[in-house]
Amino acid sequence: MSQWKQIQQLEFKYLEQVDYLYDDNFPMGIRQVLSDWIESQDWDMAAHHESMATVLLSNLLSQLDRQCSQEQNFLQRHNLKNINKQLQIKYKAYPLLMAGVISTSLREERRIIASANIPEQGPLEKSVQNSVAFERQKNMDNRVVVIRSSVQMLDPAVKCLEDMQDDFDLRFKTIQSRDQADRNTERMEQEVARLQEILNNLDFRRKEILSKMSDVMKEIDALIASQLNPELMEWKRRQQINCIGGPLLTGLDQLQNWFTLTAQSLFQMKRQLDKLGELILKVTYASDPISLQRPQLEEQVKYLIDHLIKSSFVVEKQPWMPTHPQKPLIIKTGVQFTTKVRLLVKLPEVDYQLKVKTIFDKHRQFFILTSTTKVMDVEESSNGCLSVEFRHLVISHLHWIVCVCVSLSLQTCSFPLVVISNVSQLTGGWASIMWYNMLTDEPRVLSFIILSNPPPLWGQLSEVLSWQFSTFTGRGLNREQLCMLGEKLMGTAQASHNECQVSWSKFCKENIPGKPFSFWMWLDFILELIKKHLLPIWNDNCIMGFVSKETERACLKDKEPGTFLLRFSESHLGGITFTWVKQSDSGEAKLISVEPYTKSRLSALPFANIIRDYKVIADGEVPENPLKFLYPGIPKDESFRRHYNSQQSKVFPYISSTWIPISTFRPDNACRPAPKMCI
Repeated sequence: MSQWKQIQQLEFKYLEQVDYLYDDNFPMGIRQVLSDWIESQDWDMAAHHESMATVLLSNLLSQLDRQCSQEQNFLQRHNLKNINKQLQIKYKAYPLLMAGVISTSLREERRIIASANIPEQGPLEKSVQNSVAFERQKNMDNRVVVIRSSVQMLDPAVKCLEDMQDDFDLRFKTIQSRDQADRNTERMEQEVARLQEILNNLDFRRKEILSKMSDVMKEIDALIASQLNPELMEWKRRQQINCIGGPLLTGLDQLQNWFTLTAQSLFQMKRQLDKLGELILKVTYASDPISLQRPQLEEQVKYLIDHLIKSSFVVEKQPWMPTHPQKPLIIKTGVQFTTKVRLLVKLPEVDYQLKVKTIFDKHRQFFILTSTTKVMDVEESSNGCLSVEFRHLVISHLHWIVCVCVSLSLQTCSFPLVVISNVSQLTGGWASIMWYNMLTDEPRVLSFIILSNPPPLWGQLSEVLSWQFSTFTGRGLNREQLCMLGEKLMGTAQASHNECQVSWSKFCKENIPGKPFSFWMWLDFILELIKKHLLPIWNDNCIMGFVSKETERACLKDKEPGTFLLRFSESHLGGITFTWVKQSDSGEAKLISVEPYTKSRLSALPFANIIRDYKVIADGEVPENPLKFLYPGIPKDESFRRHYNSQQSKVFPYISSTWIPISTFRPDNACRPAPKMCI
């Protein structure tokens, strides 16, 4: 079943996450009409090779043209034509960016499908999900609406006050216009008494309105401090977790709605105070409450508006390189990177030209080589947010790695970055990003990684490691695989390592005992191997992967000869091997493992073909393929047939050739593959 068909069968809560993936950068309409073609292309590879991305962009536009010509529905045809034009404008000069967007969307789809099938959550995911509980959102919605209603009810009260004041002003001027002789009459005394009564009532109404304004302002102040700011901080925390592979980031549109409604209330109160200022120009008196209280209320409104707008500037998309979209917050010198900032207050009062400038921390010696200033604009989307995206930032060459913050105007700031000068630093840099964002949201320097106390628990770290596989491959790790990793890292076998602490040095700096590499380097090389050479069979659950030798023996010892399993090598960086059951002459079951295959071998021959064609040569025996059943007992071809590559030559008149992997078996020795032979 295609990936898109699997998506359409998900529950509503997962479909909402899918909906969040698609916008003007990659409309869902394209995903729908070209679903099969899109899934048949290698967007991951294209995101790293501009020539391939250019070809795929051209093919995508051609596919859209063909779909338009075949479409019978006039409205659908019109929409597809518009999408085609938008894609040409947006990506014609930047095909790598398009490939990165589509690659990310497909990978996120796989993650959503996987999360729907594996509902189990780790401690970090539970914490960020609890922070956006439905009841809390509902309470926030109600509170914002109540405040908005209270502010709107002040408008008729101010209008009533204005009418009352006009009545007083008219009566007062009428009395003033009377002759001196008429002012001592009984009727005049009655009119003066009536005028005093109106003035008293006017004074009472002014005090009442100002008191209500003060109460509403206190309510808005409390809303911002107790709910709106915490919700924004929780969203930023979820963004951190998402940066290191966590759950899909949602909720920014909801935050924009709350910020905008609150800002509407404040700007409306500012207009009401301006109106009260106009009223006292016509009528004022000793101890006038408007004259006494209005300046303080104006200052408070001004402060709240200023605070709200400043805090509503957020980095919607943290800095990332199109060449490594799965590893945000790592920037390589000389390589373009992208970031996007957004204003959550959407009002006509702030829709003037806002210039945004990217700068580095003033204490760091960095220089941006490209234009750093752009003007925010209203996006052509349903929410119409005010935002700006910097797509082609490049920083100058450096000779060291350092953690910095990219600062934008109005004090919004990205998460700390790791800047590298060579791709060999990518593995260590990404370990730093994971560690920092897993443990804290405080903008400290990178020394936090070394000094963090207490260190994370294995339960937290294992969840993040599973996210890495989910991010890069679309399928995370199961409990058994994580248990094996825990044993490898901690060096002990126990029922659960979840409460064990893991130091930064143990994770990333110290070598695994007896090996020339660290735990994280070993794991990162496996991720790269899966992504580039094993992705289809990994996602088909053919690779058991992380299996200790003890577990391997326990799984295979009672199986029939020819049963095999695939696991990652513990002795080679980025290696995969298979172990099968062979029956000895005495009838005893023996387990034999082949020398691990690494990227150099797998670049020449797909791993599924190796499984299909593998042969063992033993003294006095006919070469045979010892691999019959994938553990626990699935016929080999049933598991791998869809992944076989025929590799037949299409050049006539040559006959086809096939590369066959062969091992020479010597009794009592390890089984090692000989060089691949062409027969």
